[in-house]
Amino acid sequence: MTDAQKKTLTEFEARVRQLMFMYETLKRENGELERQIAGKDGQLHLASEEIKSLKVKYDNLKMARIITVRQDDFKGAKQRLSKLVREVEKCIALLNE
Repeated sequence: MTDAQKKTLTEFEARVRQLMFMYETLKRENGELERQIAGKDGQLHLASEEIKSLKVKYDNLKMARIITVRQDDFKGAKQRLSKLVREVEKCIALLNE
């Protein structure tokens, strides 16, 4: 083997070692990124569940508020009707005099 071939072979071996080192580094980095993705997926799932829960609570609150408003309207209408009945009774009393 000539000196040029030995030098080429040595360079080749060095580059192969460098590639193997880079491969292992990238493999570890890829594993870490996959773990991070799994963690983010878990967080996303929890956030989605929380959003669903909050939407249900919001809908329930909205419905309760609608019911409360309707009850207040009913009470107000009842009071207005009672007032009108009293006024009519006063008018009838005045007519009977």
